[in-house]
Amino acid sequence: MEINQNCDLVTVPARQGLEAVDILRRGAGDSVGPVLHDDGCDTLGFVVPPGTAAGWDVPGSTCTRTDGRGLSLPPEPPVEGSDWLLPPGEADLATDPAVLRAALGEAARLIEAADNCQ
Repeated sequence: MEINQNCDLVTVPARQGLEAVDILRRGAGDSVGPVLHDDGCDTLGFVVPPGTAAGWDVPGSTCTRTDGRGLSLPPEPPVEGSDWLLPPGEADLATDPAVLRAALGEAARLIEAADNCQ
């Protein structure tokens, strides 16, 4: 099944992204949308609503705007060299940017605390 929607993509380092996915799944259960990972497992990409890029200001992450072109979310990943961590159909259509921002902040604090304990 193919889902067509306009969306933006927030890209973060894999470690922070995986922590954020766990936080999102623990918090509201199904509040996380489709998530991509690159083949090197260096980054994760969260599908967010269109327009998110205009106000995205989370350090250590980027938000790519689709300029209204839309992004097709087929069962196959839309970006070469990537794969779905959470595929469309098993997740909400997009992750709420405010919820994602909070989860990424919490993930960064957890990672910093863990690194400081070593």
